[in-house]
Amino acid sequence: MGKKKIISERELKSMVYPSKYDVVGIVQKMLGNDRAMVKCSDGYVRTCRIRGKMKRRIWVREGDAVLVSPWDFQYETRGDIIWRYTKNQVDILREKGYLTIE
Repeated sequence: MGKKKIISERELKSMVYPSKYDVVGIVQKMLGNDRAMVKCSDGYVRTCRIRGKMKRRIWVREGDAVLVSPWDFQYETRGDIIWRYTKNQVDILREKGYLTIE
């Protein structure tokens, strides 16, 4: 059995689109202790935490596009970062209208 040949970055990861309750945002500032300030596409600026499963595998930096799941309570101020998008995936999100902020 040989190695799987990867032709482009699009084939590397599957695309995750926002569900009914999730929003797309851009990380403005890293606050430390696995938290970040995220400007979301619904107009709110939320203090979001990076979930444990993600913080062990993926590095989140300022300027990255992320998928945010707002909390049930404190909907306007808090949330969880559940996915980080690659540059190619950000272009796809902009084409489909999910990401409207710069």
